Amino acid sequence: MTDTVTLTRGASPLILSMPHPGTGLPPEVAAQLNARGKLVEDTDWHMRRLYGFAAPFAPSIVEAQLSRFVIDLNRDPAGVSLYPGQATTELVPTTTFDGAPIWQAAPDADEIERRKAAYFQPYHTALANEIARVKAEHGYCVLWDCHSIKSVIPRLFEGTLPTLNLGTNSGQSCAGSIEAAAVTAMAGQPLTCIANGRFKGGWITRHYGRPSEGVHALQMEIALSAYLAEETAPWTFDAPKAAALQTALSAIIAAALDAAETFERSRS
Repeated sequence: MTDTVTLTRGASPLILSMPHPGTGLPPEVAAQLNARGKLVEDTDWHMRRLYGFAAPFAPSIVEAQLSRFVIDLNRDPAGVSLYPGQATTELVPTTTFDGAPIWQAAPDADEIERRKAAYFQPYHTALANEIARVKAEHGYCVLWDCHSIKSVIPRLFEGTLPTLNLGTNSGQSCAGSIEAAAVTAMAGQPLTCIANGRFKGGWITRHYGRPSEGVHALQMEIALSAYLAEETAPWTFDAPKAAALQTALSAIIAAALDAAETFERSRS
């Protein structure tokens, strides 16, 4: 464990990537944030607890400890937008998702480069190394990128977000049979859902998803309303509400893993 990332090694082909549950702020970064920024409100709250159901799958878990306001681990480090023409937040966000400024003075280019080396790279080194280890042991891996977000953010999308938002970079980040199995399992749950809608998968899904090389990446963006008491501070986990969501996620992940095993066996 380091100040930036926690790695829990598992015994299966499944890796859970959690780039946004952290709330940590290095002192030099906290000093630059304004009062709104210090609330770190765009956190993917309680990811480790939410995915507690996945223990029987024996996954590896790569979990960020720092806030996405320090640097966003799911953005292209070159600063290229993942959604050209649509509102989004940057590699180092300058605003909340709602568009509220978060810095007393926005970090300059040199500071962004410093954060890439100090905070971005350790997470991706840990994730890349774990992908390599899992592939060496099992011949392939299923990378499940775990996210959550407020269900209503007019700046980012119209109306209310579906509860489950599966992203595979429009089918490019995993084998088609794996996507199809996950979509079928997702559609069978009593929750609103969509595949490759507003959220098609961020940089992690797009960068690491290489189905021809046995790395199958899927992103799941979840509406916070599905497992929090309220989508506002103090961001309280609602266990009874979360139970239905956890049952659904378990079924979807199981379907993806089964499909991945079948797909990889067919190639061997």
